[in-house]
This record gives sequence, structure tokens and C-alpha cells, in this order.
Amino acid sequence: MKKIRVLVADDSALMRQTLKRIIGAAADFELVGVARDGEDAVSKARQLRPDVVSMDINMPKLDGVTALQMILQEQICPVVMVSSLTQRGTATTFECLELGAFDFVAKPDGTVSANMGLVADELISKLKAAASRGIVDRHQRSREPRLPYRPPLRDAPTGSTRKMAVAIGISTGGPATLQEVLPQIPVDVPASLFLVQHMPPSFIASFAKRLDDHCALKVVEGRSGMPVEPSICYVAPGGMHLCLHRKMTGELVIRTPTTPATLFTPSVGVMMASILSIYGADTIGVLMTGIGDDGADQMVAIRQAGGHTIAESEQTAVVYGMPREAVERGGACVVAPSYEVAREILKAVRRTTE
Repeated sequence: MKKIRVLVADDSALMRQTLKRIIGAAADFELVGVARDGEDAVSKARQLRPDVVSMDINMPKLDGVTALQMILQEQICPVVMVSSLTQRGTATTFECLELGAFDFVAKPDGTVSANMGLVADELISKLKAAASRGIVDRHQRSREPRLPYRPPLRDAPTGSTRKMAVAIGISTGGPATLQEVLPQIPVDVPASLFLVQHMPPSFIASFAKRLDDHCALKVVEGRSGMPVEPSICYVAPGGMHLCLHRKMTGELVIRTPTTPATLFTPSVGVMMASILSIYGADTIGVLMTGIGDDGADQMVAIRQAGGHTIAESEQTAVVYGMPREAVERGGACVVAPSYEVAREILKAVRRTTE
């Protein structure tokens, strides 16, 4: 079997050695080179033509953002960013994702981390997925047909008392994909949205704020005790599940438990199951790009309960894992590319509230 050829770029000698060990221990990987700065990374990428690059963000001479742009512009290979957990590092990471980076892995201890072993499995899985998928052309995707901004939901029957929930699950490749979907949802959509994005806890607040800045509807990080209201998207907080609880008064509020123990916390499956238990057939499940099968069984349950389910198609999914599992298990009423997901959500909301 042909091994995945990896180029590592990091200005820290300790990080280069650590990453070399991690990649060297993976049976189906081959380390073809190391680079100590952005200029070196671009030069070696041109020379070695690796299958994927592990790219540090903060490097001398040429930073990781510029090196990323050059490598993608020349269509050499996909790039996985290795990011620090600082506030500045978080903002730059999201910039990289919008520029076309495949995904990112956060260093556990900041810019130089001796504990990369804690995220070794994550790094290997994302490098493998990136090499398999190839370069994700965000600009090409942005030229696909888009849902025009229309306010038809303002004309929806005002007497409707139906309360709708949209449960969205997404993982690898999610931040950039959501920038295609959520900004197309009108400010007055008559539904509450709940979002689980697999991401390190320290990135969630900035992620929610970034989405809020780009969207018409309000996007907030879900906090325990928050009342659930329509036209708001609640993002699962880092390291906690996003669940719902109905008080004795009838008021519906957010709960953020840390149990049950799941492979990913927050879990798409836990979130969807909680929403289905409250909203029943008025649940719209959406599963998009990501590794694994988190949420696939719950998509089946939503469909069986009379709800509506939408899975992203292989055409646009950065990683066709989670949505594929939903489709193969019979959990998708509709399969659509990312640029049609918002339209499908709104169609489902209108159909239920009319």
C-alpha cells in the first residue's frame, strides 16, 4: 500500500522532533521532509510534492498563513494547520480555514508543546483525511448557486404556534462549511437552531462570535439555564453536551451536562436525541462533513419519528463520513450539497409551520 507522504513545517526544533515521532509511528505514513519556516515549507513542498503538509501558524521569514496560501494557490497539496491556543492563534486559525486549510489541530500547551501525544490520534486522522480528500477549493464552492436572501418567512402565518428545532451536527471541515450555510438563514426564521461542532473547548467562544458576525440570525454559545427562543442558533460549549430541559413552568432551557461519556464531547448524537425528545416530529436534523458516525443513528430516529433530515452530499463534504453513515443507515430524507443545505432547512421549516 502506498504510504501518505507528509511534510512537517514548524520553527521549533522540539516540535519538529515530536511531530516526526508521531508521524513515524503511523504505519501508513512517510515523513518526506521538515521545514523550519514558511519559506522553507513552500520550497520543500514544491520540491518534494508531499500528499499533505502539517503547518505551524507562527513562523519566521514567512508565516504559516502566507505559506498556506502559496501552497494552495499552486495546488501542491492540502494543508492541516497546527495552532496555538492563544486568542491571536485562534483568530488566525479561523482565517486559515476560510483561506482553504483542510482543518487544524491545537497544540495542548501553546506555541511549543511537549504534550502533542495527547492529540496524536487527531493529527494522524486529519492528515489521512486531508491526503484522501485533496485540496478543498473554497473559491470554486463559493461560485456554486447560492440561496438568495429573501424574507418570505416574514409572510408566514402569524397565528402558527408550531415550534421548530433545527439540530445541526458537523466536524472536520465544519467551520468553513458553516460559513456557507448559516449566513443564508434569515434573521426571523421561526425555529431554534442547535449546533454541535467538534472543536477544542478554547476555540468555541471565538467560533460562535465569528459566526454571529457573519450571520443575520443571532449565534450564541449555549450556557446552562439559557431560555430557548426562536431565531437563535445555540452553539454547544466546549467540553460539554448541548441538551434541553423543560421546567415545571413549561419554559424550555439549555442544559450543558458533561455526561454521558462519548468519543466527542459535545456529541452530535446526544444533542439530537435531547432535541428529539422535546420537539418530536418538529425536529429537523442536519448532518454535514466530518469523520466518523456521530449523529447518524439519531438522524434515523428523527426520520422515524416523523421529523425531517438533511445530509450533506459527497459532492461538497470535506470528509464524507458522518453524512455518509446517516445516508447508508436510512437516516436522510434529503441529500444535498452544502450550498443547498440552507434552502432545504428553510423548505422544511416552511412546510411544517404553514
